[in-house]
Amino acid sequence: MQRWVFIVAWIGLLWLVSPVAAQSVNVFQGLITHINRQIQQDKRAFHEAERCTDWFYRQEKKPPLPKAEGIAWHEQPINTYDCPARYPGGINAAREAFSRTQSALSVSLTFYQFVLVGDRNDDDRYNTAELQDVMESFGLTYNRDRPTPAFLAELEATFDAIHQAARMEKIMAGMNTLYERGYRLTDRDRSAIEHVSK
Repeated sequence: MQRWVFIVAWIGLLWLVSPVAAQSVNVFQGLITHINRQIQQDKRAFHEAERCTDWFYRQEKKPPLPKAEGIAWHEQPINTYDCPARYPGGINAAREAFSRTQSALSVSLTFYQFVLVGDRNDDDRYNTAELQDVMESFGLTYNRDRPTPAFLAELEATFDAIHQAARMEKIMAGMNTLYERGYRLTDRDRSAIEHVSK
């Protein structure tokens, strides 16, 4: 019984001595989840724009149909995403959407990579030093007394602003800061990026 009391007291002491280390455990997972949600939205939008661009292109290049056809069954396209209604501006609007959604997806995937690189030891959480480096690489103030939700909210807001403005250079600057501090893209990171990109 005394042994259990000692263990519980020791765990409680560790929690008090290192509050940020205990708090920061969820920042990495929360940020990964937030960005992954955006990646899935970006992938859907990109594929819709890609399919409709292709659909409009095929409509322009389609040979005219004969005036009379025999009775036959014609397979319908798999899914055109209702392209004319989605892109009333036709192929030009679809191409513009294709370019815009491709850019948005690139930003999301690059930020995802940044988040993975920031987890230097690949333990799926940010320790105190990693969290500080991740925050500071974006010019954000790190204060060890802040609660976990504040760190997560600020990093999510940073991602959202960068994604909205399509500011790839901001992510690359943050990534360079991490690399200058000795962080690297690991094989595990590459595997995670490949998985989310599919």
